[in-house]
Amino acid sequence: VWIFGYGSLVWRPGFEFTSRKVGFIRGYSRRFWQGDTFHRGSEKTPGRVVTLLEDCGACTWGVAYEVRGEQIAASLEYLNMREAVLGGYDTKLVKFHPQEKDAEEPILALVYIATPQNPSYLGPASEEDIAAQIIVSSGCAGHNIEYLLRLADFMRYFCPQAEDKHLFSIEEALISILPCLYYTEEPLEGT
Repeated sequence: VWIFGYGSLVWRPGFEFTSRKVGFIRGYSRRFWQGDTFHRGSEKTPGRVVTLLEDCGACTWGVAYEVRGEQIAASLEYLNMREAVLGGYDTKLVKFHPQEKDAEEPILALVYIATPQNPSYLGPASEEDIAAQIIVSSGCAGHNIEYLLRLADFMRYFCPQAEDKHLFSIEEALISILPCLYYTEEPLEGT
């Protein structure tokens, strides 16, 4: 079984796997439209994490993990709790295209997608509003800023040929807001 990750799964799968491949799926765009009140946010300040939006001309880059034997049941049980129960995601089968030049046919992979029907779905917002929400959100897996920056780093280092305007414009908006949080006109005590 292959499992495709396009959010935090690209750097922290949380389950054992046999192999992994960087690549993409077609027909979807990655969007920070899913709310998170557990991993990267709280009930009071929900974080923003990614989901996929059907988009026939787009492709989304990420990592596919191959799980075999006993890894299958353990990984699916773990992901069902992490993505479906806690995250509100549904599963779907997609065709994964490995980045490798010698790759043959696409691989059928399982993917988790949050639909607008789930209670944590936040939907679209401006890049500045999404960045502002990410800045103030933190959950049991860490700060929402880490989630955004790690995803942007993954895209830069593993998929430099791919564009993800949504992701990088939110990162840019976040960086433009952050200096304002630490700026003060009065010197700090003891300096």
